Amino acid sequence: MPATSAGLVMYRKSGLGLQVLLVHPGGPFWRKKDLGAWSIPKGEMAAGEDPVVVARREFMEETGTEPRGDVHPLGEVRQAGGKRVLAFAIEGDIDADNIISNTFELEWPPRSGGKQAFPEVDRAAWFDMASARSRILAGQLPLLQRLEAYVDGNLAG
Repeated sequence: MPATSAGLVMYRKSGLGLQVLLVHPGGPFWRKKDLGAWSIPKGEMAAGEDPVVVARREFMEETGTEPRGDVHPLGEVRQAGGKRVLAFAIEGDIDADNIISNTFELEWPPRSGGKQAFPEVDRAAWFDMASARSRILAGQLPLLQRLEAYVDGNLAG
């Protein structure tokens, strides 16, 4: 059964228009990848866990910042590998240049027997919507579309 993750799509409105916070995965496999490699901050849920609680916890673990404020459900998407992602929009503003991510261990170099620690997220950045669409994982692209519809709906109403 595919894993299920929950995450937050943090957004802000500025003179540059709507912007979204995305994170870049850490570790050696992602080091040179940019377009189509970024993600919303998210992490795996255990059976029975509240998705909003998980999304907030994972945001904190990947950015070092506690997300504050109300969330709006953006629904579920499936990534290429089958993973389900439940996402929630939250308005906020963090310093993307100074995130502090948790780490994971990986045998590196491969088959060396040695382990190295890598940050789960090696960087974060605010992107305008056009840039975010080119950088986010293809399976998460519908979340950006849903975010724009949600924000536009709130501005109109």
